[in-house]
Amino acid sequence: MKQSLLVMLMGIAVANYTAAQITTSSTDILGAHLNYGRGCAACHAPHSGANGNGNGRAADPAAGATALWGEDASGLYGKTIVTGGGDYAEVLPGSISAGTPDAAGLLTCLSCHDGNYAPGAMMKNRVYEALPATYGTSNAIPTLFGNSGGGVGSYLSQHPMGLGAKIGCGGASNWDCTETGGDIVMNGPNSKRFVANYGFFVKPGNFVNAPVIVCTTCHEPHRMNVVAVASGPTSGLPAGTYATMFFLRGPYNPKDSTPGSNQTAQFCRQCHADKSNEMNGSTAGTVL
Repeated sequence: MKQSLLVMLMGIAVANYTAAQITTSSTDILGAHLNYGRGCAACHAPHSGANGNGNGRAADPAAGATALWGEDASGLYGKTIVTGGGDYAEVLPGSISAGTPDAAGLLTCLSCHDGNYAPGAMMKNRVYEALPATYGTSNAIPTLFGNSGGGVGSYLSQHPMGLGAKIGCGGASNWDCTETGGDIVMNGPNSKRFVANYGFFVKPGNFVNAPVIVCTTCHEPHRMNVVAVASGPTSGLPAGTYATMFFLRGPYNPKDSTPGSNQTAQFCRQCHADKSNEMNGSTAGTVL
């Protein structure tokens, strides 16, 4: 009798552990970046850059120089965008081959996601990702920067990004981490506990040995709905495949019906330490 009860309890524990994770769904992990079935070739051109992809609209000697990029980014060169409510002004690089993190990690993204300077992009103003029923029903895409409902040419409602949007350590709002040569090491008591509870999945850009925020800091453009987590120095979560949304680099699933699930808040707290449980004396961990 006791042995049967033990086996039953172990089965329930395994079921609950599995429910906290997901297996890869039948949806292609590129998700919306399949771009009507064009897949990789929608963004990358193996030959001749934007011209080879049929998207060259201006003579650009740097076309294809970064990640074989096949979109025409020349209309964005040197343009100034002001984000974060007006606090961050970013002058975009003058070439896609500039070598700065805002070239590969921001300029490439805007060549499709900008509705102001790059209106001829691949975007068709429709959301392809399934959203929770509690979200709005409008299908206007919220990531058409510079033309997403706040007025054409306005980037004020966008998250701070660019070479001036630096991530720091210490103080009242940052983690008790260490920043060395542009790398963030979560080695303080609170930051180590956060990594054990959730993880540190973001990937800051490195500009003059300082960590900065670009699009690819939070987003992995090749995986829309799943993220693989390996237990170790970057996360204390059980190793496995977790649900995510919006191409985010860590577990982020607002469709999770688990009572008290805080995983979406945890993703933001990777940088917004002052909003974390660990920095405010709470013992709450991560609920998935």
